[in-house]
Amino acid sequence: MEKHQKFSIWYVVLGIWLVLILQNAMMSAFAVKVIPYSQFLKLLKEGRIVEVAITADKIQGKMKGSSETGNALIPFRTVRVDPEISKLLDQYNVTFKGEIESNFIPTLLSWVVPTALFFGVWFFFVKRMMGQQQGFMTLGRNKARVYMESDLNVTFKDVAGVDEAKQELKEVVEFLLHPERYVELGGKLPKGVLLVGPPGTGKTLLAKAVAGESGVPFFSLSGSEFVEMFVGLGAGRVRDLFVQAKQKAPCIIVIDELDALGKARGVGMVGGHDEREQTLNQLLVEMDGFDPKSGVILMAATNRPEILDPALLRPGRFDRQILVDRPDKQGREAILRVHLKNIKTVKNLDVGKLAAMTPGMVGADLANLVNEAALLAVRKKKKKVGMAEFEEAVERVIAGLEKKNRLINSQEREIVAYHEMGHAIVALSLPGTDPVQKISIIPRGISALGYTLQVPTEDRFLMKKTELLNRIATLLGGRAAEALVFDDISTGAHNDLARATDIARSMIKEYGMSDTLGQVYFARERRNRFLNLMPEGPEVYSEATAQLIDAEVQKIIEREYEKALGILREKRDVLDKGAALLLEQEKIEAHEIKALMGLPEEEKPGKKGPEPEEERPEEKASGAKAAGPGL
Repeated sequence: MEKHQKFSIWYVVLGIWLVLILQNAMMSAFAVKVIPYSQFLKLLKEGRIVEVAITADKIQGKMKGSSETGNALIPFRTVRVDPEISKLLDQYNVTFKGEIESNFIPTLLSWVVPTALFFGVWFFFVKRMMGQQQGFMTLGRNKARVYMESDLNVTFKDVAGVDEAKQELKEVVEFLLHPERYVELGGKLPKGVLLVGPPGTGKTLLAKAVAGESGVPFFSLSGSEFVEMFVGLGAGRVRDLFVQAKQKAPCIIVIDELDALGKARGVGMVGGHDEREQTLNQLLVEMDGFDPKSGVILMAATNRPEILDPALLRPGRFDRQILVDRPDKQGREAILRVHLKNIKTVKNLDVGKLAAMTPGMVGADLANLVNEAALLAVRKKKKKVGMAEFEEAVERVIAGLEKKNRLINSQEREIVAYHEMGHAIVALSLPGTDPVQKISIIPRGISALGYTLQVPTEDRFLMKKTELLNRIATLLGGRAAEALVFDDISTGAHNDLARATDIARSMIKEYGMSDTLGQVYFARERRNRFLNLMPEGPEVYSEATAQLIDAEVQKIIEREYEKALGILREKRDVLDKGAALLLEQEKIEAHEIKALMGLPEEEKPGKKGPEPEEERPEEKASGAKAAGPGL
C-alpha cells in the first residue's frame, strides 16, 4: 500500500534558510571591502596595494592580506580624497587605471544560483508529492486505496457467523481463479454483487476475504469519496477508477456505503442534475460498459438498500444481492472463537454460554466485547481472561460503565432495590419471559441507578400474544413494586413505560392482536429493517380509529399493571427479603433469586419446553433493564 507524504510549512522555512546561507556565502566570496582613505594611504606605504582603478570620487582595487591569510588578494573600495593620487601611486609602483571593474555579474550570481537551486529542489519534492496526493491537477482522479495481494491477509477463515453469504461469494472466487470454466460453458458472472445488512455484520470484511482468497488487487473506497463541491469531479473519478481497475484486472472494486452515492434520483432534490446524480449516471454507464470477462468484479455494501436507485439493482448491474444478517447463537459462537484466538483465556471458558448472553450482537459488537474483557483482565492484573471478565464486559456493553462512586441517599437506594426486585419477581412468576440472571443497584451509564439482567435461553424471532403481554407485565413490575411498598411512584419507570407502551402499540397497529380492531394493519410504512429507523409519512387511519387504538393500548397497559401488582401482593415477603438482600450486597445472582422464591435453578414456574418460534429482531431485548431518574 502506498504511503502518503504530507506537505509541511517547515519545508518552506528550510528552503528559505538554505537560500539565505548560500546567498550569504556567495556574497562573501564576491564581497568588496570598504576601507577609509587613511588606511588606504597606510597600506600603500606598506606596499600592500597591488592595483587600483580610479574615478573622480572612488578608488577600487586589490590589496594583499595579512600573513595569517597567506597574502591573499582582497578587493577593496575607498573614497578618493587626494586629487594628486597618481603621483603617489607612481612613487610606490602601483598599477592604476581610470575605470572601475563591474560587480554586476558576481552580485547576480550570488542571487541566481541559490534561487535556482531552491526551486530545483522544490520542483523535485512537489513532483513526488503530486504523484501520491490529490492536488488541484489531480482532482478528477479517484481516491481508492489499492491493496495488493501481499497487503491482504484476510481469508474466509477469518470470517465467521455468515456461512450463507460466504457460500455465495465462493462462486466469485472460483470465477477469478478459474475463469475458463465459466467461459467454456458461456456463463457470465454477475457484474455487481451487493452486500446488504445491518452495520457491523462484516460486509467489508467479506469483500476483503474474497480478494484475499483469489489473490487479486483490491480497490477500496466509500461512496461519499466520489462526490465533491466541484461539478463533474465525481463522474471523472468513476471513469478513472474503472480505467485503473481494467489495467490491474483481474481485481475487485469495493464501494462501501453505496447509499451515499446511489440514492434514488429525483428524491428530495430541487434540481435534477446535481453532482451526485451525475456521478451516479456515470457509474451506471461504466457498469454497462465493462466486459464481465475482463475479471473486474464490482462489490458494494449498504445498510439502506430501500433507498437505492432501481437502475442500480436491475439485472446487468448489481444483479446479485447477498444478505449479511445478524448472526444466530451458533454464528456468534463462531465469531467469538475467531476473536478469542488473539487473547489468552482460561481453558474452561464456556463460549456457548457467552454466545447465549449476547443476542442481537453483530461481529463488531462481539469484537468490542472480547477487547473489553481483555482490558478488564489487565486492570485486575490477571494473566488470562476468564468468564467473570466476559460477563462483566457484557454488562458494561449493555448497561454502561459501573459507577460505584456515585453517592445515592438511602431512600433512593431502597426505591431502586424494590423497583428491580419487582421486575425480577414478575419475570420469574410468568411463563415465556427471559430468565433473570442478575440484579444490581450499582449505578451504571449516564443515569441508570440499577438494572435487571435477563438473558434469553435461545434466539427468538417470533413471539406469541401471551409472551408479549407477560413482557409488558415484567416491565411494569418495577412501578407496581414502588406503588405497593411506598404508596407512591417515582420517575425510575420512565424507560419501562416507554418500552411497554411501544410493545402494546405494536400489538394493536402491526400484529392485529386486538379483539376490538381485528386483524388490521394500521402502521405506516415499515421502518428500515437494518437501521431501526422510525417510519415516516402521515397516519393511514382516521381520528376515530386513532382513539380506538389509544383506548386499546391503555387497556392493555392497565390490565398488565394489575397483573404485576397482584403477583407482588401475593409474594410480598419475597419482595421484602429480596430488597433487603439487595441493599446489603448491591448484587444478587440468579441462584440467590430462585432460592428466595423457592424455585429450582433449572426451570421457572409455567415455563414450557423450548418453543420453535423466535422473536422479531427489533423486539429482541438487549438483555438488561436499567432504572433511574427519567429512564
